[in-house]
Amino acid sequence: MEQPTAVKPSPPVVKPVSASVGPSNMIEAHGLSKYYGPFVAVDDASFSIPQGQVVAFLGPNGAGKTTLMRMLTGFLAPSVGRAAIAGFDVRAQRIEASRRLGYLPESGPLYPDMTPLELLEFFGEARELKPSVLKKRIDATVEICALDLVLKKPIGKLSKGYKQRVGLAQALLHDPEVLIMDEPTAGLDPNQIKQFRENIQKLGRTKTLLISTHILQEVEAVADRVLLIHNGRLVYDGALADLQENGSLENPFYRLTSESRAAAPSTIGKAPTVSKGPSPPQTRPPEQEAN
Repeated sequence: MEQPTAVKPSPPVVKPVSASVGPSNMIEAHGLSKYYGPFVAVDDASFSIPQGQVVAFLGPNGAGKTTLMRMLTGFLAPSVGRAAIAGFDVRAQRIEASRRLGYLPESGPLYPDMTPLELLEFFGEARELKPSVLKKRIDATVEICALDLVLKKPIGKLSKGYKQRVGLAQALLHDPEVLIMDEPTAGLDPNQIKQFRENIQKLGRTKTLLISTHILQEVEAVADRVLLIHNGRLVYDGALADLQENGSLENPFYRLTSESRAAAPSTIGKAPTVSKGPSPPQTRPPEQEAN
């Protein structure tokens, strides 16, 4: 009598947990806060970013940008709240979220003794990309980031601009739908910044981008929308044009970031106004400032 053939069960389908996320919302923050003892690094940040939008995350040094970016990417657990990428919770559904996310931290995971090619092969294998797929993705990212001339040179001997390109290439390697970058033009010269902006414009046609910076000219050059953080709180969320005065961000930025936490009004989705109020409580550890 013929024995029945065992049927291998299909892997379970992992679905997004965010009920508010449709096919258009790619990045979400729900009441994200981070506390270090009595000090508040990020306070109740909530926003969503739809598919295909290029958003600048703007704020002065020490405002909480890096802390919030790390919570959005799942590298730092929030004290309160949650974050989602393409509807997948970055903590509870980390693998599914990471498949859709490319992250370029300010100090990228670059190994100086490796070549760019070896680094991309390493990350591709870590992401379990099939060899045929990995080769195609390496070829694509090398072309996007213009790495062909340095592909086999040690990363430690490359210029700052080329190192930044290598970091961008590893973030793009698995062709993510969402790209989050923390201070990506820090230390670049004017020519390298121009090349970076051109890459952002190309990527913005097919991906959702969130770019953290404190450089106003960077925001004006690449962004559709601005999230402005000051003392750990979002004080503006809206269109770039609505924040500008006479085509410039300088005066609105100064007003919104020179006011205290207690005094600064929320300008989420509306043009900023000036307000005065009492002095703020201390919101940063005296020796550890969140970026």
